[in-house]
Amino acid sequence: MNLEFNKNEDSIKQLNFQLKKRLEKVALGGGEKRIAAHKAKGKLTARERIEYLLDKDSETVEIGAFAGEGMYQEEGGCPGGGVVVVIGWVQGRQCVVVANDATVKAGAWFPITAKKNLRAQEISIENKLPIIYLVDSAGVYLPMQDEIFPDKEHFGRIFRNNAVMSSMGIVQLAAIMGPCVAGGAYLPIMSDEAMIVDGTGSVFLAGSYLVKSAIGESIDNETLGGATTHSEISGVTDYKFATDEECLEHIRNIFDKLGGHATAGFSRKTPTAPKENPAEILGLLPADRAKPYDMMDIIRRLVDDSEFEPYKDLYGQTLLCGLARIDGWAVGIVANQRKIVKTKKGAMQMGGVIYSDSADKAARFIMNCNQKRIPLVFLHDVSGFMVGSQSEHGGIIKDGAKMVNAMANSVVPKFSVVIGNSYGAGNYAMCGKAYDPRLIVAWPTAQLAVMSGAAAANTLLQIQVASLKAKGEVITPEAEKELLDRIKARYDEQLSPYYAAARLWVDAIIDPLETRKVISQGISMANHAPIEKAYNVGVIQV
Repeated sequence: MNLEFNKNEDSIKQLNFQLKKRLEKVALGGGEKRIAAHKAKGKLTARERIEYLLDKDSETVEIGAFAGEGMYQEEGGCPGGGVVVVIGWVQGRQCVVVANDATVKAGAWFPITAKKNLRAQEISIENKLPIIYLVDSAGVYLPMQDEIFPDKEHFGRIFRNNAVMSSMGIVQLAAIMGPCVAGGAYLPIMSDEAMIVDGTGSVFLAGSYLVKSAIGESIDNETLGGATTHSEISGVTDYKFATDEECLEHIRNIFDKLGGHATAGFSRKTPTAPKENPAEILGLLPADRAKPYDMMDIIRRLVDDSEFEPYKDLYGQTLLCGLARIDGWAVGIVANQRKIVKTKKGAMQMGGVIYSDSADKAARFIMNCNQKRIPLVFLHDVSGFMVGSQSEHGGIIKDGAKMVNAMANSVVPKFSVVIGNSYGAGNYAMCGKAYDPRLIVAWPTAQLAVMSGAAAANTLLQIQVASLKAKGEVITPEAEKELLDRIKARYDEQLSPYYAAARLWVDAIIDPLETRKVISQGISMANHAPIEKAYNVGVIQV
């Protein structure tokens, strides 16, 4: 019996249990009472609609399940951002599904709702995936209109995207399954085809109360913009259905007749499971994030046949670079090595830190993968770049910039998995959210911030103590410790993967054992988009 292995395994199993429970809570949306009231109208919930629409037993990846968690407390919260986004399969065709959750503030749009919808459209655009909108929303959450209405990345960007996506030939279908109000009315009508459910679906620029206020006309919402009005009088919608189920079946019928699509031609062979047991990942990743470990132990449990072809394995050893297959797909892996390594020159290098030699190696490897059209997978457990006079004199900034340049300009799809730490410029170099990964997911063991909690807290403490002393205040050791504890507690909360997921800095928090599935589904969707841009890194510091 390996006590350390068992301790690690227990720790991650507890984190996975917490993840499962939190996902179950998110799935309830506005709560059981609101779900019951919603269903009493003869409507399916957002998640039931998606389940009915998608192919049975097909693989799915949910995006932004924790969006909005812990935010907008003064407004009563916004679980899941009030919208459910899933990458799934309809009639054997991969697509994005966006469904308003009317049990959360009647599906009203909060700032995070707009951000999540834009992320769904971004995934569709980047990967040229068809997208389906299941609309059931009261429109903008008016008390926060100034944070959602006028700016570039606000509500209006969604309709701009509708138009651009249409011009790109991306299939967009919309089903109006509840209210669809004001500016939001443009989303389904700017789609290729719009369906509406009789009795529950309605679409208008202004509801009956606003019409009465604005022009004095008295009219009910059904007559104003119900299914009969728009299917038989205005011609705004294309199809009318009696139930949610009939509407969803029609979407499936449309998908059944879609033409084929071009592919990027990424290499795929028959998938094989890793020879090393993937479940052992849970015991191999240390519960104590300061402890070193061999990242190769993790990689061998993620890749097909546990086979990994290393690139420059004797050089720049704090970054592991090499080729493998994940669920049959060829990938180039860039991963932080967390064990301490010794260079041929006799220098000791700390695990999880990017040095000049490892940055050089990774830049070259990334360029090679672009040359060969091989998707890139980044496995984060990075503390940052090496600091100090020796590194600065050796040109660490220029070498780090080289890696960032090669990665930022990549034309092959990139996927990021945050396993442990993802701090500072290390997050950037390893393809953090700012560098357009097609998907970025985190394990429950992840932490994302500009630096570790201890380092940040001590830095902030020094700044605050210096400020207080400048004002002539005397700080006792006890007061200093209390201040440090307060700073660290606040910072540690921000390190949590849930804090990142709430703000869509990561697309999802996943059980480590789902990593192969998520990467495979990601490459499958990326394969819909042929690479059209030449790889050009521009000017590189040498």
